[in-house]
Amino acid sequence: MSTLKPRLTFWQIVSMNVGFFGIQFSFGLQQSNMSPIYQYLGADEASLPLLWLAGPMTGLLVQPLIGAMSDRTVSRWGRRTPYFLIGAILCSLGLLLMPFSPTLWFAAGLLWILDAANNVTMEPYRAYVSDRLDSSQHSLGFLTQAAFTGLAQTLAYLAPSLLVWFGMNKDALAGNQIPQITVTAFLIGAFFSITTVWWSVRQVPELPLTAAELQHIQAQPRGLRATLTEIWDALRDMPTTMRQLWWMKLFQWYAMMCYWIYIVPSLASTVFHTSDATSEGFRDAGLLNGQIGGFYNFVAFLSAFAMVPFTRRFGAKYVHALCLCLAGAGMWAIPEIQNRWLLLLPMLGVGMAWASIMGNPYVLLAGSIPPERAGVYMGIFNMFIVIPMLIQMVTLPLIYHRLLDGHPDNVIRLAGALLVCAALAVLRVQTRPAASAVPTA
Repeated sequence: MSTLKPRLTFWQIVSMNVGFFGIQFSFGLQQSNMSPIYQYLGADEASLPLLWLAGPMTGLLVQPLIGAMSDRTVSRWGRRTPYFLIGAILCSLGLLLMPFSPTLWFAAGLLWILDAANNVTMEPYRAYVSDRLDSSQHSLGFLTQAAFTGLAQTLAYLAPSLLVWFGMNKDALAGNQIPQITVTAFLIGAFFSITTVWWSVRQVPELPLTAAELQHIQAQPRGLRATLTEIWDALRDMPTTMRQLWWMKLFQWYAMMCYWIYIVPSLASTVFHTSDATSEGFRDAGLLNGQIGGFYNFVAFLSAFAMVPFTRRFGAKYVHALCLCLAGAGMWAIPEIQNRWLLLLPMLGVGMAWASIMGNPYVLLAGSIPPERAGVYMGIFNMFIVIPMLIQMVTLPLIYHRLLDGHPDNVIRLAGALLVCAALAVLRVQTRPAASAVPTA
């Protein structure tokens, strides 16, 4: 892409990231509700990680392919936009169907479709921000995405509690034992998924390709084999900065999956003293998770914008390391707290880390990859998310009883320790800018 990109105003950058709100509202619903939904449908605690395989598996398969394809797409709507819209439509359909799942296998299968749809949208969207913004605005662009992640997931986590506050009965159940408030939250998510993406592409369309960029794309071989070859070549030529980021991502995403999968069982055990998924206490733990999750995501929304000057002054890796350490300390504290209001204190650190996770690694990445390969490298970078998730889902059931004594609160402590390891790993990353191989005129 051309280095002579027009600078966007703050409100244009906000508008182009509104679509990220819809994408992340969907992810927030999954993070806060899939473990309870699985348990309502009969799953046991030890098997929960295996039932979450859909996200990382679809991300591993879909995002590099879609990223590489979007680098070579030429259409009247742009390179990335067709993927946004197709993914958003499929995501809306998945959200509509999920809370009506009649069986455990149906919900698990539907999550594969829902995650595939989210993944079709996700990495082209990140590449779109990299394409559209001058490098001097990358930190603001990606941290604005992080802010919308925080805002969307705040509302997604709080949606069931807000519906209770508005008068819905928290104990009213659908025929499949899923609470009615969960059903309604997913219907709201289906609406947001398509409308927000449509807003962004209408308000801030992609930049038209230059003649040189168009010629470069048209000269590239087409077809699945060519796409797979491009992914392999990109892996072979991966910038040093990107390789170094792997270790941070390994610890970071293993930890976050531990938290998301086991926070509701942990709260049910430590605060409500139950492990029975059919009990009122377990449903209350789900609502409490929505409340503290909404709080940490709201902290992420606020701190993402507050991080911009600190990231510019001190560097993304130092800010990220500090945030990860604060979250690690917070997760160690969570199992020791029985008062629901005191749980908000460790959520401050988790919220700051979540804002940083969704922004600062991409600041480090965007400056180190060649612009004409932004799509494929953003897709490959997602493999650095999903491979740790897959490792977690395969290994955690093996150690859940042997090393963690079958206690979900020990999984949360493990997550805290791994976030500190991630902080140490990111401090070793050295950033080097990458040159473009495509002429700018």
